Amino acid sequence: MAEQDPASGCGRKQQPAFTWEVRANDRNYHTQFKKKFAFCLTKKKYAGNAIRTAKYNLFTFLPLNLYEQFHRMANVYFVFVILLQTFPEISTLPWYTLLFPLSCLLAIRGLRDLIDDIGRHQSDRNINNRPCEILSGKSFRWRKWCNICVGDIVRLRKESFVPADMLLLRSSEPSSLCYVETADIDGETNLKFRQALLVTHQELVSEESMAAFDGRVTCEEPNSRMHSFTGTLEWRGETYSLDSERILLRGCKLRNTDVCYGLVIYAGFDSKVMRNCGKIKRKKTKLDHMMDRLVIIIFLVLLVTSLCLAIASGFWAKMFQEKHSYLSALYKHTTPGQQAFFNFWGFTILLSIIIPMSMYITFEFIYLVNSFFINWDLEMYYADKDIPAKARSTSLNDQLGQIEYIFSDKTGTLTQNVMSFKKCCVNGTIYGTGTGHAKQQPSFLLPPFSYSPT
Repeated sequence: MAEQDPASGCGRKQQPAFTWEVRANDRNYHTQFKKKFAFCLTKKKYAGNAIRTAKYNLFTFLPLNLYEQFHRMANVYFVFVILLQTFPEISTLPWYTLLFPLSCLLAIRGLRDLIDDIGRHQSDRNINNRPCEILSGKSFRWRKWCNICVGDIVRLRKESFVPADMLLLRSSEPSSLCYVETADIDGETNLKFRQALLVTHQELVSEESMAAFDGRVTCEEPNSRMHSFTGTLEWRGETYSLDSERILLRGCKLRNTDVCYGLVIYAGFDSKVMRNCGKIKRKKTKLDHMMDRLVIIIFLVLLVTSLCLAIASGFWAKMFQEKHSYLSALYKHTTPGQQAFFNFWGFTILLSIIIPMSMYITFEFIYLVNSFFINWDLEMYYADKDIPAKARSTSLNDQLGQIEYIFSDKTGTLTQNVMSFKKCCVNGTIYGTGTGHAKQQPSFLLPPFSYSPT
């Protein structure tokens, strides 16, 4: 509720209370809190640092993958044709003869999704098993990222990645400055600095003082705002305000700083970078969207064509029976209208090959094999950093190189700020490639000088 100002009579909104409380070196305090997330189910309020970005596990792969595959109009269409084949009155082939190629189509697509998800599991495992130093008792011990909990004090060394959102307590630099690179978060390669509070810089000078640190951080709930943080640190009866300049975000890389210490505030999926990731959604290319629209259009054309043929067959059956009365015994249990109804579905089955299932099976093979070709392509190997091409998704190959928009805030984003010498003019003489003075050294003693890079 808003508090009323008696002098002005205007309502003034009350600032929201901070509900996220972190106590240093006190794991038992954080494990006692629970929160509801579905119906009557509860989970820990303070998440662990292990992450999982994979879509499937052993039990959910089959149902979820089938659910996703039947969001494709072609698969729904093939199932519809198979259901029509189960009626003997209109069937042209046994229904199981069409079930086998559809099963192959679903199996190949499922294999592609499984290969992609295995890659996500491996990536999660590599990240969760990264080593780090966690304060345990009165000394730091090597642990894995997945063992980090909220309230732990972590020691980071130069060139290491920040495992969780942490409050900077101290660093080896003067005034506890800390330089980080946020290239994995926002693409910026220029270094940013963070600075610890003066009180923690002066007091936390040894492992024993780190182990005795019992500060309490009260701040906002986990959110996705990367460049804002508001909270307070309470320690020894004093309160110190905190902002984003005191926080090291998960995914940053420590640069030009030998050692720094941090208190874990948000871990795992509560960290800001993970909050920005969101849920993994099934990606559909422009070709997939176009094929879905074409399937719907072709299916409507198929129904209209079958309807016209069925109406024509009904009129023909009526006239044929009137001219040949001896056939009345053959069609005495059916009327021309009933024959037209059955003929409509019969024509639908006969013309269903207008959308060939073999084409989709071929597409799936092309996608799968093409992803292996990308991984094996030596011309896509970047020797400077020893990085080969890697197809992380086998479903987006046709999107490779399809650029629709380029957003750039500066030329360095595209040119990497690499400047190569082309030509220069010294005292009216142009030096450089293609000028006749390529091997001549200009004399820089003369004052007139101009330089034009490209």
